[in-house]
Amino acid sequence: MKKLVILGAGESGTGAALLAKKNEYEVFVSDSGEIKEKYKTVLWNNKIEFEEKAHSADRILKADQVVKSPGIPDNSELIQQLIKKEIPVISEIEFAGRYTDAFMIGVTGSNGKTTTVNLIYHILKNAGMNVGLTGNVGNSLARQIAEDDKEIYVIELSSYQLDGMEKIKMDIGVLLNITPDHLDRYDNKMENYVDSKFKILELVKPGGHFIYNIDDEVMKSKLRNKQTKGVNLIPFSIEDELDEGAFINENQLIVKINQNQNQFNMLLQELALQGKHNIYNSMAAGIATRVLEVRKEIIRDSLMDFQNIEHRLEYVVKVHGIEYINDSKATNVNSTWYALESMTKPVIWIVGGVDKGNDYSILSELVRKKVKAIICIGAEKKSNRKIHRAFDEIVETIIDASSMEEAVKLSYRLGTKGDVAMLSPCCASFDAFKNYEERGWRFKKAVREL
Repeated sequence: MKKLVILGAGESGTGAALLAKKNEYEVFVSDSGEIKEKYKTVLWNNKIEFEEKAHSADRILKADQVVKSPGIPDNSELIQQLIKKEIPVISEIEFAGRYTDAFMIGVTGSNGKTTTVNLIYHILKNAGMNVGLTGNVGNSLARQIAEDDKEIYVIELSSYQLDGMEKIKMDIGVLLNITPDHLDRYDNKMENYVDSKFKILELVKPGGHFIYNIDDEVMKSKLRNKQTKGVNLIPFSIEDELDEGAFINENQLIVKINQNQNQFNMLLQELALQGKHNIYNSMAAGIATRVLEVRKEIIRDSLMDFQNIEHRLEYVVKVHGIEYINDSKATNVNSTWYALESMTKPVIWIVGGVDKGNDYSILSELVRKKVKAIICIGAEKKSNRKIHRAFDEIVETIIDASSMEEAVKLSYRLGTKGDVAMLSPCCASFDAFKNYEERGWRFKKAVREL
């Protein structure tokens, strides 16, 4: 019996354990932190051995194969020991892919992944297809395959997950954009991060489809020197009309594939998700679902009635004429750029947290045009100072808040009817919150208590 060790007992680790047990591996799960009660219950109920708050290196190093959580960096001591012993270390998605023949749609990019996979999933569900949503969202791929294998999977892929994937193949790969993020994980070299994102192209099977943003200069430059091995390349653009792909003409979103047959088009104002970034997301989803020959009417209706995901430009409520928007998922400058770009009313911007080496100058022009006041929520004073330095000359009112609750009360005092108060932190959350979800929930709770 093959010995499989799983490092990390979150959603992906627990799912991998279930699938491995079903396929008669000897499974051991090890987590250096405390395992959530719901995952412990799953492991207990399935008689899967596990440990928490420690890694038993002696036992782990006897594994035939290791599945690791994407959050564990490759340069950690334990992973380096495994590599030295030539014990294969793979991702949960790579492992899971061996046990299904499903059609795979993988979506990556620095921004917009979650929205795009949810859009594609929404369209395919409305088309009556047997589809699962997975990766960074929903239940893990391994768990879904173990419990109720689907015919199609839409997978949100971070660069960390792509790093642990080699043999699993995608029928459709989507690359939305590439902007600096997580560079600390890639030796602070942009080219390493770009290579990680472009792994999605390498995973697309011959005859499959690679859908990409031709307006993205980093992507366009990289593609010039890339071998595509029989993969069908389908671009999308809001800047130029294309012979094939998705583009804009006379205020309409147009999708042309398969030698321009069965062209799909709809008015931009009909899209449920507005803003330039969301046009890109809708284009990518439109192409992917047309490749699967979903009826145009279903795509159009789905793009019109889609409800945005929690914590991503999520409308909360209007209080005395001030709209409150929860964009807690914006943990980098580029995500916030997209959020500000989509705003059409004066913005009171709530920002701050753990700075990941942010260059706020990218936002200067948008902030000058759209932001009437800034409220800093970072617990780290140096992060707040950086925000002040970046915008003191641009925005008249910049205030520090000691808590989310105070920030929300300040936004109400500073706002007037017709304004938008938006939490779009630009930063990681772990200075004061467990994760961006908790930060978003605290924001919404405080807003509803006004």
